Amino acid sequence: MSDLPTTEASEVGEATVLQFDDNSLLPMLFGEHDQHLSRIERQLGVSLVSRGNRLAISGPPDAAHAAKLALDALYVRLKKDLPVTDAEVDAVLRMALSEPGCDTAAAVNAVHSEGVTIRTRRRHITARSPGQLTYIEALNTHNVVFGIGPAGTGKTYLAVAVAVSRLLKGEVDRIILSRPAVEAGERLGFLPGDLRDKVDPYLRPLYDALFDMLPAEQAMKHLADGVVEVAPLAFMRGRTLSSASVILDEAQNTTPVQMKMFLTRLGENSHMVVTGDPSQVDLPKGQPSGLHDAIDLLSDMDEVAVVEFTDADVVRHALVTRIVRAYEARDRANGEGGNRIRARKKPSGTAKSKTADRPE
Repeated sequence: MSDLPTTEASEVGEATVLQFDDNSLLPMLFGEHDQHLSRIERQLGVSLVSRGNRLAISGPPDAAHAAKLALDALYVRLKKDLPVTDAEVDAVLRMALSEPGCDTAAAVNAVHSEGVTIRTRRRHITARSPGQLTYIEALNTHNVVFGIGPAGTGKTYLAVAVAVSRLLKGEVDRIILSRPAVEAGERLGFLPGDLRDKVDPYLRPLYDALFDMLPAEQAMKHLADGVVEVAPLAFMRGRTLSSASVILDEAQNTTPVQMKMFLTRLGENSHMVVTGDPSQVDLPKGQPSGLHDAIDLLSDMDEVAVVEFTDADVVRHALVTRIVRAYEARDRANGEGGNRIRARKKPSGTAKSKTADRPE
């Protein structure tokens, strides 16, 4: 990002003192009753003392540095007229505490650069973890992106956000959202209503993400006129999807044949995103997952990016991270780690990824 002036830092004794250049932003930065400062203190084990437009940070050097990075990032958000909430505080702390060896300052600052800010009608969206940052960069630079990892990491949400942003900018003419209806099969006939009524429950998470990006009236209009199409995977057969953003969610529940069928629908000026959690395969026992198969086969292609999220990228309730880790620990103890997909690790981020730049 550009070198936007945010704060001036100086060392006073054992404390780092930040001096802010716009006092009017400090109430939003500190939070009501200084709740954002208290949140940073609790999570990092530092002491934050404010006086006027100055804020002193005391504590262990690594923790104090993380606090400075987090406060700088939040202040940049406010300067860009972006909100600061408890969720945003948690997000910048997650970025500032990203894995050792990566450039944490660059990671925190990169979140607010133009290239990784997703603009939709209802909100501007930025990465909330190092893995999300890698994912957004891959979505912007590759024709086909696989986003894999545990629940709550934003795989589907960010894919829909980028698709909506492309539609609003006129880069694509339509959005196609799809999922395999694994639990349906022959039992669809027992559900009430027409075909759309039968498959809608399986596609509800995609609807939820869409309505979070667009005003309800506009989203309904796009759904009615086909600009946004939500369909089960079986409806993709025989089609060529041109000038479209195409998203396949819950891809761990595809078979290799289904995955091949889906990926070969890619047409001119189109982008595909395939998301899934390899630890939640609902296919019949012994049936191989098309997600595993496709990544093994395609991850070396320059136009294909594979971004693997970890439990450190979970951005739902903090308890979700602990739940994911508990299940993973139990699976490791039982020798059930076979669902994990091994991908190359990108040096600059937490996500395990294969994200070579595509040729221009």
